[in-house]
Amino acid sequence: MNRVAKFVSIIAIALTGGTLSAGTAEIETAERLKRVGQVCLEGQTCAKAGGTTIVAAAGSFDAEGAYGKTCATCHAIGIAGAPKLGDVSAWEPRLAKGMDVLYASGINGMPPAMPAKGMCFTCSDDDIKAIVDYMVAESK
Repeated sequence: MNRVAKFVSIIAIALTGGTLSAGTAEIETAERLKRVGQVCLEGQTCAKAGGTTIVAAAGSFDAEGAYGKTCATCHAIGIAGAPKLGDVSAWEPRLAKGMDVLYASGINGMPPAMPAKGMCFTCSDDDIKAIVDYMVAESK
Protein backbone atom coordinates (compact mmCIF):
# COMPACT_ATOMS: atom_id res chain seq x y z
CA MET A 1 0.00 0.00 0.00
CA ASN A 2 1.52 3.36 -0.94
CA ARG A 3 1.81 6.32 1.45
CA VAL A 4 -1.23 8.18 0.08
CA ALA A 5 -3.46 5.12 0.38
CA LYS A 6 -2.29 4.51 3.95
CA PHE A 7 -2.93 8.14 4.84
CA VAL A 8 -6.43 8.06 3.34
CA SER A 9 -7.18 4.84 5.23
CA ILE A 10 -6.03 6.33 8.53
CA ILE A 11 -8.15 9.47 7.97
CA ALA A 12 -11.18 7.37 7.02
CA ILE A 13 -10.84 5.23 10.13
CA ALA A 14 -10.48 8.32 12.31
CA LEU A 15 -13.54 9.96 10.76
CA THR A 16 -15.75 6.89 11.13
CA GLY A 17 -14.93 6.26 14.76
CA GLY A 18 -12.47 3.46 14.11
CA THR A 19 -14.52 1.30 11.76
CA LEU A 20 -14.92 1.19 8.03
CA SER A 21 -18.05 -0.14 6.42
CA ALA A 22 -18.08 -1.87 3.08
CA GLY A 23 -19.13 0.29 0.19
CA THR A 24 -22.00 -0.47 -2.14
CA ALA A 25 -19.74 -2.11 -4.72
CA GLU A 26 -18.27 -4.49 -2.15
CA ILE A 27 -21.72 -5.42 -0.83
CA GLU A 28 -23.07 -6.05 -4.34
CA THR A 29 -20.02 -8.15 -5.20
CA ALA A 30 -20.44 -10.22 -2.03
CA GLU A 31 -24.10 -10.81 -2.89
CA ARG A 32 -23.23 -12.01 -6.39
CA LEU A 33 -20.57 -14.38 -5.07
CA LYS A 34 -22.49 -15.94 -2.20
CA ARG A 35 -23.35 -19.63 -2.32
CA VAL A 36 -26.71 -20.36 -3.92
CA GLY A 37 -27.01 -24.07 -3.24
CA GLN A 38 -25.16 -27.22 -2.40
CA VAL A 39 -24.20 -30.38 -4.17
CA CYS A 40 -25.16 -33.72 -2.63
CA LEU A 41 -24.29 -37.21 -3.72
CA GLU A 42 -27.23 -39.42 -4.52
CA GLY A 43 -28.29 -41.18 -1.33
CA GLN A 44 -26.96 -38.54 1.06
CA THR A 45 -29.30 -36.66 3.33
CA CYS A 46 -29.02 -33.06 2.21
CA ALA A 47 -30.69 -29.88 3.31
CA LYS A 48 -34.17 -29.57 1.87
CA ALA A 49 -33.62 -25.91 0.92
CA GLY A 50 -33.93 -24.96 -2.73
CA GLY A 51 -30.89 -24.85 -4.93
CA THR A 52 -29.66 -28.36 -4.09
CA THR A 53 -28.19 -30.31 -6.99
CA ILE A 54 -28.15 -34.08 -6.76
CA VAL A 55 -25.33 -35.85 -8.58
CA ALA A 56 -24.94 -39.56 -9.14
CA ALA A 57 -22.98 -41.40 -6.50
CA ALA A 58 -19.70 -43.05 -7.29
CA GLY A 59 -20.19 -46.47 -8.81
CA SER A 60 -22.91 -45.41 -11.23
CA PHE A 61 -20.53 -44.84 -14.15
CA ASP A 62 -22.26 -44.40 -17.53
CA ALA A 63 -20.17 -46.58 -19.84
CA GLU A 64 -22.33 -45.88 -22.89
CA GLY A 65 -22.10 -42.13 -22.30
CA ALA A 66 -18.33 -42.27 -21.83
CA TYR A 67 -18.01 -44.36 -24.99
CA GLY A 68 -19.93 -41.68 -26.88
CA LYS A 69 -17.69 -38.90 -25.56
CA THR A 70 -14.32 -40.54 -26.21
CA CYS A 71 -14.19 -43.98 -27.80
CA ALA A 72 -16.79 -43.35 -30.50
CA THR A 73 -14.42 -40.91 -32.17
CA CYS A 74 -12.55 -43.89 -33.61
CA HIS A 75 -14.75 -46.92 -32.93
CA ALA A 76 -17.88 -45.54 -34.58
CA ILE A 77 -16.24 -45.38 -38.02
CA GLY A 78 -13.14 -47.57 -37.66
CA ILE A 79 -10.39 -44.95 -37.67
CA ALA A 80 -6.85 -46.41 -37.72
CA GLY A 81 -8.13 -49.97 -37.63
CA ALA A 82 -10.30 -49.56 -34.56
CA PRO A 83 -13.01 -52.25 -34.60
CA LYS A 84 -16.37 -50.60 -35.15
CA LEU A 85 -18.93 -50.91 -32.43
CA GLY A 86 -21.35 -53.64 -33.46
CA ASP A 87 -19.06 -55.17 -36.12
CA VAL A 88 -19.11 -58.78 -34.96
CA SER A 89 -16.49 -60.03 -37.44
CA ALA A 90 -14.03 -57.29 -36.42
CA TRP A 91 -14.46 -58.10 -32.72
CA GLU A 92 -14.28 -61.93 -32.96
CA PRO A 93 -10.47 -62.20 -33.14
CA ARG A 94 -10.13 -59.71 -30.32
CA LEU A 95 -12.65 -61.55 -28.16
CA ALA A 96 -10.74 -64.80 -28.77
CA LYS A 97 -7.79 -63.28 -26.88
CA GLY A 98 -9.91 -62.90 -23.75
CA MET A 99 -11.32 -60.04 -21.72
CA ASP A 100 -8.08 -59.45 -19.78
CA VAL A 101 -6.28 -58.66 -23.04
CA LEU A 102 -9.10 -56.33 -24.12
CA TYR A 103 -9.04 -54.57 -20.75
CA ALA A 104 -5.25 -54.14 -20.95
CA SER A 105 -5.58 -52.73 -24.48
CA GLY A 106 -8.18 -50.25 -23.31
CA ILE A 107 -6.19 -49.17 -20.26
CA ASN A 108 -2.70 -49.11 -21.81
CA GLY A 109 -3.62 -48.26 -25.39
CA MET A 110 -2.57 -49.92 -28.64
CA PRO A 111 0.42 -48.10 -30.12
CA PRO A 112 0.67 -46.40 -32.48
CA ALA A 113 -3.03 -45.63 -33.01
CA MET A 114 -4.97 -46.01 -29.76
CA PRO A 115 -3.85 -43.83 -26.85
CA ALA A 116 -3.99 -45.06 -23.27
CA LYS A 117 -7.53 -45.05 -21.92
CA GLY A 118 -8.76 -43.94 -25.32
CA MET A 119 -8.22 -40.30 -24.30
CA CYS A 120 -10.70 -40.57 -21.42
CA PHE A 121 -8.63 -38.52 -18.98
CA THR A 122 -11.18 -38.81 -16.17
CA CYS A 123 -11.72 -42.57 -16.48
CA SER A 124 -10.35 -44.97 -13.91
CA ASP A 125 -9.18 -48.44 -14.90
CA ASP A 126 -12.54 -49.80 -13.74
CA ASP A 127 -14.33 -47.21 -15.90
CA ILE A 128 -12.33 -48.36 -18.94
CA LYS A 129 -13.24 -51.96 -18.15
CA ALA A 130 -16.92 -50.95 -18.02
CA ILE A 131 -16.60 -49.24 -21.41
CA VAL A 132 -14.91 -52.34 -22.86
CA ASP A 133 -17.72 -54.48 -21.43
CA TYR A 134 -20.27 -52.18 -23.10
CA MET A 135 -18.44 -52.31 -26.45
CA VAL A 136 -18.15 -56.10 -26.32
CA ALA A 137 -21.82 -56.52 -25.42
CA GLU A 138 -22.78 -54.32 -28.39
CA SER A 139 -20.48 -56.24 -30.73
CA LYS A 140 -21.39 -59.90 -30.15
